[in-house]
Amino acid sequence: MKFEQYNISPLIKQSLDELGFKKPTDIQYKAIPSILKGDDVLAIAQTGTGKTAAFAIPVLHILHQRDRYNTRHQVKCLVMVPTRELAIQIAEVFVKLSKHTNLTILGLYGGVEQAPQIKKLEKGVDVLIATPGRMFDLVSQRHIDLTRVDILVLDEADHMLDLGFIKDIRDVMRYLPSRHQTLFFSATINEEIKDLAYSIVKNPIRIQISPKDPVSKNVSHAVAYVEMDDKRFFLERLIKEFPEKKILVFVRTKVRAERVFAAMERVGIQTLTMHGGKEQDDRLKVMNEFKKGNTKILIATDVSARGIDIEGIDYVVNYDLPDVPENYVHRIGRTGRGVQKGQAISFCSTEEKPLLDQIQQYMDKDIRVMTIDKTAYIETITFTEETPNDNWQLLLDEAEQEDAKRKKKKKK
Repeated sequence: MKFEQYNISPLIKQSLDELGFKKPTDIQYKAIPSILKGDDVLAIAQTGTGKTAAFAIPVLHILHQRDRYNTRHQVKCLVMVPTRELAIQIAEVFVKLSKHTNLTILGLYGGVEQAPQIKKLEKGVDVLIATPGRMFDLVSQRHIDLTRVDILVLDEADHMLDLGFIKDIRDVMRYLPSRHQTLFFSATINEEIKDLAYSIVKNPIRIQISPKDPVSKNVSHAVAYVEMDDKRFFLERLIKEFPEKKILVFVRTKVRAERVFAAMERVGIQTLTMHGGKEQDDRLKVMNEFKKGNTKILIATDVSARGIDIEGIDYVVNYDLPDVPENYVHRIGRTGRGVQKGQAISFCSTEEKPLLDQIQQYMDKDIRVMTIDKTAYIETITFTEETPNDNWQLLLDEAEQEDAKRKKKKKK
């Protein structure tokens, strides 16, 4: 089924066509009809499957079809998200999809002046995408009226719980009308998330995409055993072998991010950093630079893992393995989004092998190993521009071939 066959506004279809959206992803195919019918929805789908459009498309259609009136401070749809970056990214999706309508969209988050946000809220907003802190602040100042909200969307609910926002989620229900539609989206599911979901949704349609495989099938995985002090050499070589590729590098802490930035700078590689130690304006500038491709390498911490929804990321590099297995899924979900293909490469030191075991156990499958012989390892550490530039590609090709052989054996 194609988007042109859906019973949605021609104006939204026009935006979809301009954005190159022809056919829905699995989560969109399953969620959109139920949302259009007015059902509450509980959706579990891994990162990179098109979740944002799965709720944005039907929400915009519903609001566009209804009688609109600009009542001061009122909000028609509230989308709650855990981080500033997510609020910005999701607001951008809503703006693009609503381009040909008269619907008003506002991304609301802290770290920036509130005066421009208040000015927009005064006129009334159709869709408000907000982080809890700034939203409750402006609610208490009576700049936001949630008593006429028709649709509540909780996105990245699992991450909201991780960050301790469960009280905020429950508190927002006190401001909403008793009759409203609730859409609950999460990348993972556990008992705590399940209990929260069923406490706020009513007879929901439950949708779960690839529950046994939390990782997008569009992403190829590989791991290279590299000692901690040697990782910078392997990252340098990877970047220089793929100079035109957009690469997102994940590290464990903001200190590590700055150290890797400095190491790359010393060998003439321009990079950007994204972490919790940066001011909001700086983070926005970094995201814009990376999105435009002015700088093709971004070094980030897990704080940013879910807020980076940028097209065309070719490689995700786990420079440091994450402490929490679920974060591996969120990290590599930054590539291979929608119908695009992506590559994830992890550097695993001796002390990180227990973390690798936990990740593989969580995904219930092994990550293929890129075998680096001793000569190639030493060559990389002493890497110069005169060294042949095909080492990483050969390793990736060999790992792909080994993976294909294992799959054939399993079929037999």
